Amino acid sequence: MGYGHRVASTKKLLSALTRRGPHRVLRGDLAFAGVPGVVYTPEAGLNLPGVAFGHDWLAKAENYARTLEHLASWGIVAAAPSTEAGVAPSVLNFAFDLGATLDIVSGVRLGPGKISVHPAKRGLVGHGFGGSAAVFAAAGLASGPQAPKAVAALFPTVTKPHAEQPAATLKVPGLILASTGDPLNLRSNAAELAAAWHTATLRTVDKAESAGLVEGRKLSRFIGLPGPDRGTQKVVRALLTGYLLATLAGDKTYRDFADPEVALPRTAFADPDAPAVQLEDKVAALLKG
Repeated sequence: MGYGHRVASTKKLLSALTRRGPHRVLRGDLAFAGVPGVVYTPEAGLNLPGVAFGHDWLAKAENYARTLEHLASWGIVAAAPSTEAGVAPSVLNFAFDLGATLDIVSGVRLGPGKISVHPAKRGLVGHGFGGSAAVFAAAGLASGPQAPKAVAALFPTVTKPHAEQPAATLKVPGLILASTGDPLNLRSNAAELAAAWHTATLRTVDKAESAGLVEGRKLSRFIGLPGPDRGTQKVVRALLTGYLLATLAGDKTYRDFADPEVALPRTAFADPDAPAVQLEDKVAALLKG
């Protein structure tokens, strides 16, 4: 396949992935297993890929309902705990809850017993605070018999303790998404994570808003929080779905989405080895802007 044809094919796939997939979707409650949260599944299917999804700071699982539903419509079981949703969450506790959520969805039959997740097709995904928590969770599971097969950190943010240390231990494939403004964003640790995590690919998403993946924050701008951004949601859902279909489901149709050498539409490669923006420069830019 020629380069031009491959680019056109990937662009077509990305466009298709922005739309709902072929599966009808069921919604369930994680509370049946003792963890507050939600789970979205295809209507039926055994040995499916599955992910645990971590929410951002001051968000809940319900703020990602359409993203989780989108993944399920493409055949991926997506579960999200609603724990650690307060002002001062613990990234370590949340990482534990993500691991527990992954064990739940891959350890029991879901729905009417016609849905299951294969233990070798499990992944971790998180947005913002949840992105760094997903890194901690992956590191905690890395030495176990059911280590995640892939991890995605979507616009990850700084936590205490920092996620760079566990990221340096990871050998699992990773996808890190950033926005063009993240290098000067005090909260972002996308570049730092990518520099530490040698098996991860860092991509910058064109015209994306780091906090735009959160849904339903109608009053957010009135209290100083960024609001949802449909453009960000649309392209990130497509990039994430393609990545998970390639890495977890092993679908070769979407292999370019997980290939660190392939440029994807609506994204650019970011160099994790580029000189880091100094804290004082970030502060100066923040004050200026």
